Amino acid sequence: MSIDKNRLLLELSKSIRDINYDIINPSISDVNMEELAPILEMVARSRAVYLTDMYDLAKNVGDGLPTKEQMHKLRESRLMFEELLHAAQAVEVAVERGYLGVDGDSSRRRP
Repeated sequence: MSIDKNRLLLELSKSIRDINYDIINPSISDVNMEELAPILEMVARSRAVYLTDMYDLAKNVGDGLPTKEQMHKLRESRLMFEELLHAAQAVEVAVERGYLGVDGDSSRRRP
């Protein structure tokens, strides 16, 4: 890879970090585990609903196949779980990349 291309990629990466920090950081106050716990618990509850729905479906269907209505219910619980999981992962990435401040982090500054 040429030096110019590497330089452009480094500048692009820095711009992405700076833009995300400038937009995300002011929108959400510094985070801590106490504030993040409800997010994690919500994901766990949605996972439990999804798994319970699948378990119940298997018990009710036995050797047969699920109905369209049963599949719809399972799909809805999966979508809820996946959406909440992706959102929680986005929070994790924002913390990892420094877009969100962390309570008690004395090194807080733009990434």
